[in-house]
Amino acid sequence: MDAKLTLKLNQEIIEKAKHYASGKRLSLSRIIENYLNSLTSDQTNTDIQISPFVKSLSSGIKIPTDYDYKKDRADYLEQKHK
Repeated sequence: MDAKLTLKLNQEIIEKAKHYASGKRLSLSRIIENYLNSLTSDQTNTDIQISPFVKSLSSGIKIPTDYDYKKDRADYLEQKHK
């Protein structure tokens, strides 16, 4: 049984979502329903395996949330070109 749901979203996001849905020839309601269904599905994807190449990309290094890569890059270039 279908039921109505009212959501409050940013207007810009709504417009982008409508454009996306139009391009996919789906209703925005259908896209949201499918998304919520995927979030709440009891199925676990145990058949998905990570390839050895993708596993090799993991370095185990934890990057701080406040890491400023632009500053770090600028410092590196400054030292390099002294």
